Parts: sequence; structure tokens; C-alpha cells
Amino acid sequence: MIRSLCQVLLLALFSLLAGSDSAFAKTYQVYFLGGQSNMDGYGYAKDLPDDLKQSVPGVMIFHANSAPDAVPVDGRGLWSELKPGHGVGFKSDGKENTYSNRFGVELSFAKTLQQLAPEANIALIKISRGGTSIAVEAAGNFGCWDPDFEKGTGKGQGINQYDHFLAGMKRALQTTDIDQDGEADTLIPAGIVWMQGESDAAYTEEIAKDYEANLKRLMDLIRATLYADDLPVVIGRISDSGDNPEGKVWKHGEIVRAAQAAFVEKDKRAALVTSTDEYGYSDRWHYNSEGYLDLGRNFAQALWKVPRN
Repeated sequence: MIRSLCQVLLLALFSLLAGSDSAFAKTYQVYFLGGQSNMDGYGYAKDLPDDLKQSVPGVMIFHANSAPDAVPVDGRGLWSELKPGHGVGFKSDGKENTYSNRFGVELSFAKTLQQLAPEANIALIKISRGGTSIAVEAAGNFGCWDPDFEKGTGKGQGINQYDHFLAGMKRALQTTDIDQDGEADTLIPAGIVWMQGESDAAYTEEIAKDYEANLKRLMDLIRATLYADDLPVVIGRISDSGDNPEGKVWKHGEIVRAAQAAFVEKDKRAALVTSTDEYGYSDRWHYNSEGYLDLGRNFAQALWKVPRN
């Protein structure tokens, strides 16, 4: 299933890269936002500054519907102009988006990119799910991004978060006119933003020690899906609220943090955002609204500085 979806996805991407001869067609820089709950976003829309309380003109987003493992692939979404509500609780049936009262990094990320490159057209593809791991052994009841993770029975047998990711990418990239202006658009992969790792830090030391290798494999797969093996990647370093009688929420968090740093050190097209240590929390697991705004800005600035050649 993974191989066939990849082939369809790449054919769709080739078609989009061919573009349109129309003078009115646009070229969009496409950024993938992925991970677990701190990518979902637990910021409250009521806390947004005035310039982010409305739609962000010129920025399109495809936010794929979140789905658990062991169910038929989903990936449903709808290209629309970016606005608040793409945090936890967002859902889409592919025909209509249902917005929540939450937000994640997407708003300040896009706004900062617009400031860095005022002439660029920006498109986001967001696919994330709270609690998900990379390691098979850390999947728990939330889900796993390992393509080889198998769970379930019947039509959902073997379906995992990577399958849902491919389905979402396929749907997003098969849409040739993302801004609905009647002209085919050209989508150019521009970067990956990854905020995940807490679940892999919650189980055993062995699982945490595997994080660097697992992260490298997944980032390589995502780059291949976007047909760009040197695509810039920015990793958000996990942090810990300390809101636990034992002192740490993520028992092996320091090992995963070191693994994230090691991955970035070895990858010339990767950067690590470390500002997460400074954020407040809305609960023991998730940053507060101010934290998500700052994280989005830092993701954009770090991505902008990643060497392109």
C-alpha cells in the first residue's frame, strides 16, 4: 500500500511541478508541518494578537483529518486560506473544514515567512496527531509513524500514521488549483517542520536511544515523498513542564533531546529550535498560547537560515 501511494503521490507532484502556462497561475512554496500534540496546537484563539485573529491573506493550508491507526486511510482535507482554528479539535470531511477554538504554530510561522519573503506565496500541509510515536514500541493507544507498524484487523490492518500521511499528501498535491482562482498552481516543496518526540521519551531508555535513527529514517521518507532529498528540516526540541511528582513528565526526555541534536548536527540541511525550554504550559504536556506563537516564529526563522546549497 505504501509503495503504490508513493507512486501516485510522486506522479501528482510531477504534474504540479509542470505548472501552468497562464500568466495568472501562482507558484507556492510548500511547507509540511508534522508531529504529535504540540504540533496539533493547544493555544487558545482568544489569546491571539489582533493581526492573527483573522485570515492570513496569501497563505493557503491543507490540514488533513487526524485518524488513529488500524482504520482505513483517511487524509481528507480542503485547501483554504489560513485562519485561526487549526489547533486541536480541527477536523475535515474533505468538503468542509470544522474549525476549533485552538491554534498551533501555523499562524505565526506563516506570518513570519511573509515578513522574510514578502513576494512569496506560501502553502502549508499540516498532518499531525497527538500522542503518536516514531518507535513501534512507544505507540501505545495513540499511533505510530513507522511505516512498518502493523496493528488491527480487517480493512484497517496495518494502517499507521505514515499511511495517513501519504493519503493526506496525495489529496493535497492532487489539487491543482489550491486557491480556487481558476488557474492551475505550481507547488514547490520548501521545508519540513517537525515537533514530536515526547512519546518516544515516555517508555524505556532503549526506545529513547533509538530516536535518532528512527527520526533520520522518517525524515528521509518524508523528503522522498516530496521528491527532495535535501529539503530543509527544522526540529522542535522537546521540553518538560516538570509537572509530575517524580520531577519529569518525560522519563527519558534528555536522551531524546540529545538524539534530536545529534540528528541536526549530522544533517547539513537541518536545524534545531531550542526555545521550547522557555515556554509556559497550559497543562503538563502542552505549551501555552504565547509559547505556540513564539515557536512558530522561531521555526520560520530557523528554516530560513538552513543552507540551500
